Amino acid sequence: MVSQFELRPYRYMKTGKSRGFTLVEVMVVMVIVALVMGLVATSMSRSVSAAEARAASRKLVASLRYTRARAIIDKKEQVFQVDTENRSYLAPGRKQINLPEGVDVTITTARSEVTSESVSGIRFFPDGGSTGGHIELTVNDREYRVNIAWLTGETRLERTEG
Repeated sequence: MVSQFELRPYRYMKTGKSRGFTLVEVMVVMVIVALVMGLVATSMSRSVSAAEARAASRKLVASLRYTRARAIIDKKEQVFQVDTENRSYLAPGRKQINLPEGVDVTITTARSEVTSESVSGIRFFPDGGSTGGHIELTVNDREYRVNIAWLTGETRLERTEG
């Protein structure tokens, strides 16, 4: 009988059955694991960008609604400004908000609200109405469109297929 700590002679170890993995097998598994991890990391970085764009679009909608509320409460016109060159926006009485890296913005509004080549605005009136238009945030292949109704000033967010 062989004790637990004794070394067995070579002839007892050779039973014809494999007792482990070869170096080649281990290397193949390591390469497969590395490839899978690379794919997961790439898809995670894309989803983070999508999450940032979604959060930025929701903050944009909140700022537009804030501007409309200010116009109604203060009983005077308020202008929400968008700078497409610097990828930022400004609600009255608030600090300028810069969009996350990689998020592009475009605005379609009334000609009277275009103040420069890159800066345009949406004007909200004391009755709740607005000049209307839409703002689009784009990241990778995703596009978030914020529609502002001219009659009611209602702001809606939708994700368009792109």
